Amino acid sequence: MTANSKYETQEHDVLIIGAGGAGLRAAIEALAQGAKVAVVCKSLLGKAHTVMAEGGLAAAMANLDKADDWRTHFRDTMRGGKLVNNWRMAQLHAQEAPDRVRELEQWGALFDRTESGDILQRAFGGHTFRRLCHVGDRTGLEMIRTLQDRGVQMGFDVFMECTITKLLKDGDRVSGAFGYWRESGRFVTFKAKSIVIATGGIGKSWKITSNSWECTGDGMALAYEAGAELLDMEFVQFHPTGMVWPPGVQGILVTEAVRGEGGLLRNKNGERFMEKYDPKKMELSTRDVVARSIYTEVKEGRGTPHGGAYLDISHKPAEYVKRKLPSMYHQFKELADVDITKGPMEVGPTCHYMMGGIRVDAETGQSSVKGLFAAGEAAGGLHGANRLGGNSLSDLIVFGRRAGLAAAEHAKKTAAPSLDNAQIDEAERQVLAPFDRAEGENPYTIHHDLQDMMQRLVGIFRTDADLRQALVELEKLRERAKKMRVEGSRLFNPGWHLSRDLQCMLTVSEACTHAALARKESRGAHSRLDFPKSEDVWGQKNHVIVKKGDAMTLFEVPRTAMPAELAQIMAEDK
Repeated sequence: MTANSKYETQEHDVLIIGAGGAGLRAAIEALAQGAKVAVVCKSLLGKAHTVMAEGGLAAAMANLDKADDWRTHFRDTMRGGKLVNNWRMAQLHAQEAPDRVRELEQWGALFDRTESGDILQRAFGGHTFRRLCHVGDRTGLEMIRTLQDRGVQMGFDVFMECTITKLLKDGDRVSGAFGYWRESGRFVTFKAKSIVIATGGIGKSWKITSNSWECTGDGMALAYEAGAELLDMEFVQFHPTGMVWPPGVQGILVTEAVRGEGGLLRNKNGERFMEKYDPKKMELSTRDVVARSIYTEVKEGRGTPHGGAYLDISHKPAEYVKRKLPSMYHQFKELADVDITKGPMEVGPTCHYMMGGIRVDAETGQSSVKGLFAAGEAAGGLHGANRLGGNSLSDLIVFGRRAGLAAAEHAKKTAAPSLDNAQIDEAERQVLAPFDRAEGENPYTIHHDLQDMMQRLVGIFRTDADLRQALVELEKLRERAKKMRVEGSRLFNPGWHLSRDLQCMLTVSEACTHAALARKESRGAHSRLDFPKSEDVWGQKNHVIVKKGDAMTLFEVPRTAMPAELAQIMAEDK
């Protein structure tokens, strides 16, 4: 029986998995090249995690600070990433971000304005100049709205509430993907010459996270299973300010824009504690520093009643706060019954962003597998050991565009692949396995234990003993997952969906733990209590993880030397 007659099959030149900023920007670019494009998303169109990005997108437009240019942005990004970034990605990002912002503006994005009508820019941690272009504190929402309108108008095919469970291959190249409709549980195959993975991050592997339910590391796990390499998986950013109270909202993001607009951090004694940890940059220090500072204050007994710190912007006029931070004002009022114009917010670190991801070529976003591309948070390299606020949104549009362009060009010169029935049958068997077991645990308890373990053992501070323990626990969790059971039918069955997501989370959690164990130093977001210093020798290499047989294998790759003109920029200090 051919694959086509067995299941619904959709055929396209370029298949994009993920409909956030990177996926939509890739789709727009591929369409512009004349490709037939499909966008598949696990959730609804417009509900991508990009909408949660509040503070702004970083681009050296120099609208407020005339001295700003791509060189300073490049240097800030490299320094923020503790120099293990892919320097070519950092260079392209800094050079191309302003044009990508202007494009959004042409497509109808409404930014806040200066008196003279330029796009307004605000200060953010780790950036030398004010360079975050923003729309109040809901920039990501405006970006998604703009890109979505543009893509729909240009005519991509959208497949919503569809989960991809396996990438299909034709020899050493990708040929398509296998998945199911979340509502009916019916299977679907996608045939494509090029695939772009833009599935975002892995935050749902941790208990306290700003990430929504979709962020289960699907894209990284799919790519890994298909033979692609993962890069820098030890670098997981804990955003310093998530809500800590009430428990139902724990982890929900409090944008860095609160600090960018003048918010102050204090401990329970009223001390402005950032003076101790980074007297120069204070609240606008990089995220890794602020997160560790709050964590240390709590650990040493100076935390707030619910185990966080106070973030206070109530010294600013109420109208100013409501105008600059409308979403934050409503979020605290509605969820925590706190008026942020009158008193402080209680905040603490929350698992937020993955700097690591699929290892890609800087120019094209192509992975080590032919025809497989990645962009956005699912791709590693740009941010090094720690991402600067605002760089994620500009990352999406700079590298989303590049991946879409390269994917369309690859599709043009590639013959249509064939789908292998054996792979499809195997994919179906894997997905249905939990229904076939007469007994076993449900996926919820396993997921709960995974989150608990990652929070405890692979959190903000790490040690050799904890990480080794985590690998032991992961092995046990994997064994439990092999026996998990799902009840009911395939019709809109959340337990079944989770059983699939859990496999992805176990893969990325293991990759993260292996890489964290191997990096015997502290750098950026990766902090080892047993190796508290950064060592030059570690700054010269990155960790790559790849599947060999059934085993996860880690190897080191030396960083390529930066060209002289970029090294010169790094040496300058304005």
